[in-house]
Amino acid sequence: MTAATIDETTATGRVVWFTGLSGAGKSTLANALHAELLARGVSVELLDGDAVRENLCRGLGFSREDRDTNIRRIGFVAGLLAKHGVTVLVSAISPYADTRRDVLTGLPNALEVFVDAPLEVVTGRDVKGLYLKALAGEIPHFTGVSDPYEAPTTPDLHLRTDRISVQEGVQELLRSLGEA
Repeated sequence: MTAATIDETTATGRVVWFTGLSGAGKSTLANALHAELLARGVSVELLDGDAVRENLCRGLGFSREDRDTNIRRIGFVAGLLAKHGVTVLVSAISPYADTRRDVLTGLPNALEVFVDAPLEVVTGRDVKGLYLKALAGEIPHFTGVSDPYEAPTTPDLHLRTDRISVQEGVQELLRSLGEA
């Protein structure tokens, strides 16, 4: 069974898919929402893109095909968990709009959250200096610099993390989930 074939009529969980550039605040918001939902007794699981890439998708590179495979694998796991009543928080760059849309279409009760901050802001947040290296041409295929990031045109929720606090973002997410 793939994420695209999960029967939404039997699904009781939901998937909140955080997409955006590295450093935009996806993991920060997902972790804060995770803690809040746990405190409320919600069955919730966090699938962080970096952790999934390391453990489930090891060996994949950063070609378009490998990035798509990574996102489809995350979507598959998220769909399985949601099918069993779990609220799944996915924090993954998910750079390609068509792949992201395809995966989200197959997920039960999916909410696409565009976590957005300008390049100068995410570059300033980057403690490892990866953006500066990518801008200098030292890192090839870096999303948002030398590889595309296709922002959602109609996300369910658009959070500008350069304009709101983490707590304000969590409150917006809770409202969107009917948990406020």
